[in-house]
This record gives sequence, structure tokens and C-alpha cells, in this order.
Amino acid sequence: MRIWIDLANSPHVPFFRPLVKEFQDRGHEVEVTARDFAETVDLAQAAGFTPEVISGHGGRELTGKAGNLVRRAWALRGWAHSRAFALAVSHNSYSQILAAKALSLRSVTLMDYEHQPANHLAFRFAARIIVPRAFPDTALAHYGAHCAKVKRYNGIKEDVYLADFEPDQSFKDQLGYLGIRREDVLVVVRPPARDALYHRFENELFEELLGRLSAHPGAKVILLARNASQRATYSKRASAKLILPEHTLDGPNLIASSDLVVSGGGTMNREAAALGVPAATIFAGEWAAVDEQLVRERRLRRIVTHEDLVNLPIEKKAQAQPRSALHVRAEVADLILEDLEPAKRGASIEPGAAPGQSHLVSSPRRRVAAATKETLLMKTNARTRS
Repeated sequence: MRIWIDLANSPHVPFFRPLVKEFQDRGHEVEVTARDFAETVDLAQAAGFTPEVISGHGGRELTGKAGNLVRRAWALRGWAHSRAFALAVSHNSYSQILAAKALSLRSVTLMDYEHQPANHLAFRFAARIIVPRAFPDTALAHYGAHCAKVKRYNGIKEDVYLADFEPDQSFKDQLGYLGIRREDVLVVVRPPARDALYHRFENELFEELLGRLSAHPGAKVILLARNASQRATYSKRASAKLILPEHTLDGPNLIASSDLVVSGGGTMNREAAALGVPAATIFAGEWAAVDEQLVRERRLRRIVTHEDLVNLPIEKKAQAQPRSALHVRAEVADLILEDLEPAKRGASIEPGAAPGQSHLVSSPRRRVAAATKETLLMKTNARTRS
């Protein structure tokens, strides 16, 4: 069976790397596309993928995002049209889901954040939706996910690729090149995703965090900028204590080597939690249920006030205690491939249709046009609510 995976963002690369191997070990053929956004392409190539790079980022404005989403969907459709795929898989790649819809190709999406407005699109058009068990039922219903399409797994998505992680002992040489010594308190920080739909505001606590870390006598900070704009901003403050690496570093090895991880997003904090490294979130948007779960498990610390920041321990970490959830990878792979049947050419299950019901859709272009209209409407509604 031929499987198409689309990498739309940097965290998708480590997530799908072991799944691709799992699919290939089961006898399936995999092709990969990637969006030229953040570090996605560099990470994909470093992971051994040879992705077909199709389109980039649509910018911060909602109209630009919506237009780029549709243009990329059309480009992906053209690329995939003659490749005889049986399945399209992504972690909420909206463009791939639309392209698959236009091709009457079965698509599977995975997602772990219930406050992403574009879930409205992904959950309606995907044939299967795979979420962590902590993902709220109310959010699935809100985004139009038919219960028959939803499958759940135990754990978090980061367990898929970190449960059996073994640190590379040579990674300390890369840290030494950056000026990190063994006795330093290494803090890895990642700024908020200010261009994302779910985080369209400034986060003053992050600036305060950088000030406190810079003033700490034993701390050295590696800041991982999300884009060129952030890199340009924080490079002005770069020093021996605030380091912006020029080249992409291996994420899991960097996190495993750190004493503290503080991120304005979600993935890196959950990676730290999975590896047993102290982690704190400075994310100011609506919290994910999976993160609430990690807080209850005392694997993640929440920073929402100045006092939280003052009380944040900045010290060498104790012995790491990884989650080691070894079952999650095979469980997720099984859910992706479960009950797989090639979709009937020329027919497509419409959003909201009951299982077994299908409606003919006249042409790929009309499918994408219809999806475009609904996408723009959802983006407008999201902007009105924010």
C-alpha cells in the first residue's frame, strides 16, 4: 500500500520518523511532502527523508493563511494526482486534508490541541481523527467530528518517538562548541508562536523570563527562534549567556542535555516531560487537556504570574525519570491503518454524513472550491471570536 505523509510544521518530523519506519516494516511504501516553514525541511532532511517541498508559510494575517492553505492544497493535489496513494496521513495538515478530499483519497489526521480554530476544517474533512485519550469530547463535537471517525490512544504524541530514546553521547561536543560547559545550568527556551491562530497576542512574561535567566550567574540559555523574524529580534541580545544556534540542533538530544525547558508552545514542553526533564510552560493561550494532565502528573510546571516566574527553580536537574510509554507507537500505527479500504473513485463521504452514506462530488476543482469557501468562513468566524 502507498502512503502519503505531509509534514506541515517542525514537530511533525520527529513524530512521523518512527511511524514511517513502522509502516515500511509492515510492507508499505511511503512518500513525504513538506511545507517550507520554520525548520521543517532541514529537520526532515536530517531525519533521512527526501521530501517534496511544496509551498511555504502564508504569513501572520488570516487572509494570507487562508489563501496559502488553499493554494497549497491545489498544489498538493496536482503532485499526488498520479501517484496512486491509498492513504494520506498528517498531524492536521489542512492543505493535505483538502487535497485528499479533492482526490477522493482517504485521509487520517492526528491532533492533540483542542483550541486550534482550524480543527473545524480538519475534523470535518478527514476520514479518521486520532487524538489522545485526554482530548475532550466536547471539543470534538464542537469542531464537527463525527464520533464514528474518532479513535483515541493512551499517552501523548511525544511518546510515539521518545519512549525508547537513547541520548547521543557525542552531542556534548556540539554543546561545547556553543560554549556550554558541564557545570552550567542549561536552560532551553522557545518563544511563543505569535503568528499562530491560537496565539495572536504578546507575552510579556517571556521577556521577563529572559531577563531573569540572563541575570542568573550559573545559567546559560539556548533560545530556539521559530522564524527569521524572531531570530532577528533576539539576535540583538545574543551573548555568551544567551545563545541562538546558527544550525539546527537535534531536539531530543538538546532537551535530554538541558536542566530546564521553558517554552511558549506545547511540543517542546511535552518532549521534556516525556524525557523526564524539568519543564515549565509560559504559554498564555488556552491550555490543552494533555498539558493539564502533565501538570497533574507533576511533569510540567505552569507559569502564569510574576510570582510563578520568581519561584521557578533554576538549577542542575536531578536524575531524569522518562515516561517510557513504549506501547504508544504501535498503538498509533494500528489506529492509522485500522480497517483500511481504498476509497471508491468518484465518490466521497461528505462532512456530517453517517457511516456508509456517500454523495457524489462533481470534480476536484469544485471540491477544493467548496472547501475554500468553508475554510474562509471558519477563519473569519475565528477572527470575530478572538
